[in-house]
Amino acid sequence: MRLMFDSPTEAPIQVLRTACSRGKTLFPMRHWVLLVPVVFLAFLLLATGCSPSPEADSSNGPAQRPPTQVVAVAAKVEAVADTLSLIGSLAADEMVALQSETAGVIERIAFEEGQQVEMGQLLMELDQSKLAASVVEAQANLALSQSNFERNQELFDGKLISSQEFDQARTRFEADQALLDLRKRQLKDTRITAPFRGVVGVREVSPGQVISPNVTLTWLVSLDPIKLEFNVPERFLSVCRQGQTLEVKVAAYPEMSFTGEVYFVAPFVEPELRTTLVKARIANEESLLKPGMFATVDLTLTVREEAIVIPEPALFRSLDEERAMVYVIDQAGQAQMRTVRVGERKARKVEILQGLTAGEEVIVEGTQKIGPGSPVVRAPAEAAQIYQ
Repeated sequence: MRLMFDSPTEAPIQVLRTACSRGKTLFPMRHWVLLVPVVFLAFLLLATGCSPSPEADSSNGPAQRPPTQVVAVAAKVEAVADTLSLIGSLAADEMVALQSETAGVIERIAFEEGQQVEMGQLLMELDQSKLAASVVEAQANLALSQSNFERNQELFDGKLISSQEFDQARTRFEADQALLDLRKRQLKDTRITAPFRGVVGVREVSPGQVISPNVTLTWLVSLDPIKLEFNVPERFLSVCRQGQTLEVKVAAYPEMSFTGEVYFVAPFVEPELRTTLVKARIANEESLLKPGMFATVDLTLTVREEAIVIPEPALFRSLDEERAMVYVIDQAGQAQMRTVRVGERKARKVEILQGLTAGEEVIVEGTQKIGPGSPVVRAPAEAAQIYQ
């Protein structure tokens, strides 16, 4: 029997088909051991023949890299100020040590430490019993001396007593009148009230305690507004004037900024330090600012109305750490590296003095995943809102 095959690789397959169609065993059992490797080799040749050649793959060119998604923000035109940063100290607008003008025993304390009080509000009260009795006594003595004075007035008019006796009666009456006024004032002084609106400090005394005049009972501090005091070098005095607004920051609230207004510029320069004392008032409705705090003051020197500004995260340094760089998206949708010159920095924004124009898009997120010429695609606008 002679079998004809179209190609050498079809021989094993055709042999098997012929055997199966005739229902005969084409090869004896002993030949199957030799046939299996031959069949496997044939399939391997078929698989190799169907694979594309390296030349065919390279003919289509290298695979294109997919665009990288980045967050981009357009450079804006904003007003930028050149500022001078100075260190100042906060002080209470009004601060007083409350004392009693009369001696006595504390009967009642009508405030809590740290309480906000109004002008004229009762804070402490001394025992009034002794002073009330002294007022009654002074009133009685005054009534008697007044009666004697009036009687001596009639006698003097009738020339029945000398002018010396009349003067003594009049002096006694006036002295008793003054003593009654003093006793009434002392009785009034047993009530200690707030001289202005403010916050009460630490209580230095307790109920039942005997006090004498000029002993500090507590402190009263006015915190709204609060004062800021700082010194300005004489060469910058030309830009410091009454009514000028200031931006103030404190370490306790690094993310917050407070606005103050200058109300006092000293009329002289300190000869040793060559500085001038300046005072400003800052609104402090929530009492966040406390007397004694250090504060950083930004004094505006000049303002550029049309400065180019970008978010600070868009900046990075060159490999030599000498140049400031940004990635800009060009018209082809590719990231291009650009050297820029930086000006003022403020509130996570940076002024660009050279290297960018308004409207150019800079990449603020994703710069670590790209290089010059990398194709990029912009992330949704919502992702860039935090940089606006």
